[in-house]
Amino acid sequence: MIYKQLTCQQRYAIYSMKKNKFTQAEIAQIVGVHKSTISREFKRNNSQRGYRCKYAHNQALNRRKEKATCRILQSEWKLVEKLIKEDWSPEQISGRLKHKHGINISHEWIYQYILADKQSGGSLYAHLRCQKKRKKRYGSKDRRGSIKNRVSIDERPAIVDKRSRIGDWEGDTIIGKNHKQAIVTLAERKSRRVLIQKVDTKRAAEVSLAIKSLLSDYEEYLLTLTLDNGKEFAYHEELGKHLGADIYFAHPYSSYERGLNENSNGLIRQYFPKGSDFTNITENQIKTVENKLNNRPRKCLGFLTPNEVFFNQINVALET
Repeated sequence: MIYKQLTCQQRYAIYSMKKNKFTQAEIAQIVGVHKSTISREFKRNNSQRGYRCKYAHNQALNRRKEKATCRILQSEWKLVEKLIKEDWSPEQISGRLKHKHGINISHEWIYQYILADKQSGGSLYAHLRCQKKRKKRYGSKDRRGSIKNRVSIDERPAIVDKRSRIGDWEGDTIIGKNHKQAIVTLAERKSRRVLIQKVDTKRAAEVSLAIKSLLSDYEEYLLTLTLDNGKEFAYHEELGKHLGADIYFAHPYSSYERGLNENSNGLIRQYFPKGSDFTNITENQIKTVENKLNNRPRKCLGFLTPNEVFFNQINVALET
C-alpha cells in the first residue's frame, strides 16, 4: 500500500464515523487506508475536546511545514560534496564535521544524498569505496621459498600490539598488471600514516632501496618493521642495519597479522585497481594518493587524520 497523507475531506469522514461509533477497522476500510493510519490519527491529532476534523487537519499541516524546514544548510551540503569528491566515506565526513565544526549530519543522510544525486544523473557515488568479498585461501604451505635468517613475528615485542607508540611500521607490495612494476607500501601502526612509492621491478634490491627512501626522514621514529613473506624482502638483514630497526616477518598466509597494511593496500587499490598498468602511473599520482589517505579522518583515530596523529605525537616527543 502506497502511503498518502489524509485529506481534509477524509478527516471529516473519520470524524463523522467516529461520532457514530464506527470501529477503527471499519473507518479504515471505508476511507481506504490501513487501520494503523486511523489509530495514529487519533493519537496524534486529538484535541482537548476529542477528535475534531478541522483541528486535526491544522495539526497535520503544521507538522508537515516543520518537517519540510531543512535543518542542514546548503553551504553544509556543499562542504559534504567537496569531501565526498576527496574520496572520504560518509562515516568519515559525518564524524569529522561533528568533531571539527559542530555540524551534525548522520552518515545515513549522506548516503541518501549520494543516492539522490545518482538518481538525478550525478556522479558522487563513484567516489564511494567498494568492498569485495574476500576469497578464502585453502592450504597453508608457503611455495614462495624461505627468506634466510628471518625473525618471526612471534618474537616481536608485545608493546607493538598495543599501538601505544609511534615507530612500529608494517610493509608490503602491490603488484601491477602482468607483474610489471609494483608499489611499495608502508603503514605506521599507531597513526595509520601511509607511505607509498613505485618501483620498476619487484626485485629485493629495488624494494629495499624504496623502503630506505621512504623511511629516510623518519629513522628517528622507526622502531620495528613487520613484513610479508615475499622474496622481495630478502635483503631484510642489510635493511635493518641501515635503518637501525628490528625487522619481523608475519606467518605465511596470515595477512591479518599485518591488518593495517592490508587495509591500507585496499584503500590504495581504489585508485590503482587490480589489473592496472603501473607503468603509466606518475610520481605525482603516487604522492596525490598518499596525501589523500594521510589527510583523511579515520574513525579509529577519533576522526583525526593520520598526519595529525603522527605529527602531534612527534611534537609531544620533542617537548618532553
